[in-house]
Amino acid sequence: MSGVLERTLEILELLARNPNGLPLREIAEKLDIPPSGAHRLLRELARLNYVRQEREQADYVLTTRLVSLALGFLSASGIVDLAQPVLDRLAQQSGELVRLAVVDGDRLTWVAKAQGARTGLRYDPDMGAEAHLASSASGHAWLMTLPDEKALELVASQGFGTAKDRGPNAPLSTTKLLRFLKSARARGFSIAQETFTSGMTGLAAPVRSTEGPAVGVISIYGPTLRLGENRQQDLGEELMAAADELALSSTISPVFRRNSGVVPH
Repeated sequence: MSGVLERTLEILELLARNPNGLPLREIAEKLDIPPSGAHRLLRELARLNYVRQEREQADYVLTTRLVSLALGFLSASGIVDLAQPVLDRLAQQSGELVRLAVVDGDRLTWVAKAQGARTGLRYDPDMGAEAHLASSASGHAWLMTLPDEKALELVASQGFGTAKDRGPNAPLSTTKLLRFLKSARARGFSIAQETFTSGMTGLAAPVRSTEGPAVGVISIYGPTLRLGENRQQDLGEELMAAADELALSSTISPVFRRNSGVVPH
């Protein structure tokens, strides 16, 4: 049973990374399972309305059922309600994209955002993506709150990524990554200049309800041309203030309480 469940979840994750859909044969090849087995699982997922096929022999795509479940969970958790006013204000102050990511086990996932850029170049990736820990400002902001050994363990599990997954300045060794984390700890927030995406710079601060690891991360991302050294420092101060504000109210959300070790009542 566990094997069937694992394969089913792998299909959902694969289709989530391919929103335009995939044919049966490609799904089977990518997951290294027989086409007949993939077809049985897809047929069951379609029966339960998690995937659909427009017509016979067409590609399989996810339905919005998973999205509905995720949005319902976030709504019930209170994360977006407590964070959105803070994100909106910081986006207005910075004129850039502001995002909140939450820690969930060994993952860091972006769950809310506010876009401050009204004209010119805008950076606005999809929500719900998992942060790449080794190259993103958000990843560094979480890792800086962990012991080096644990931080490197998480990065080793996820990997440093391929060339298409990172920017030109991304750390490609544990030694360079640890230098990034040391600098982030010293200033109180991380700076990732063209490490995650070419031409883009990210700043991120951990949301910590205690002195322990972060329960979330708040970040600012924008074009490197607009985020020079002086502006990085100014925005970094505002970013850390926003992180502290979220930390004070983090016990409202059961997700933040769980991640900080506080037992929900």
